[in-house]
Amino acid sequence: MKRVHVHVSGRVQGVFFRAACADEARRRGLTGFVRNMPDGRVEAAFQGPDEDVDALVEWCRRGTDWSRVDEVEAREQPPRDDRAFEVRH
Repeated sequence: MKRVHVHVSGRVQGVFFRAACADEARRRGLTGFVRNMPDGRVEAAFQGPDEDVDALVEWCRRGTDWSRVDEVEAREQPPRDDRAFEVRH
């Protein structure tokens, strides 16, 4: 079990990035969150089995068909007591 916190920059707001990210995380049974940031980036945290968390970080590097990902900053964090995956506003 691990937790990774990411910041995704590029054209990632207004292109269904958050919704698609949440769908992918929930499909894999991960907990955490995703949200838009005021500076135009998307912030997310994924927690669960190592291989599923790694797959979501890789998904962030590709994004949706409508997005353009320029950079993904990812760092591991200690696991938290998340109960679900949520889209924060």
